[in-house]
Amino acid sequence: MIGPLLRVAASSAAARSLRIAAQDAVNRALLTVGAALAVAVGAIFLTFSALSLLESQLNPAGASAIVGAFWGLLGLGYFVATRRRRT
Repeated sequence: MIGPLLRVAASSAAARSLRIAAQDAVNRALLTVGAALAVAVGAIFLTFSALSLLESQLNPAGASAIVGAFWGLLGLGYFVATRRRRT
């Protein structure tokens, strides 16, 4: 008589902890996506603001070259850092 009741109580407790773990995983995933979206939008807006500032001081081709070189160096630094971590 007590065995089936204990089994039901244990299964409901396990289901509750599994539900909480799943909800935590979804919340972390949504926060990660939100943070990545915020970084991407911030990078786009800062790029366009830097480009417009440089275009007012230089010609458009020179401003584009400077912004492109900045992002190229940033990408190269990221590649070197991840390459070093992998090997």
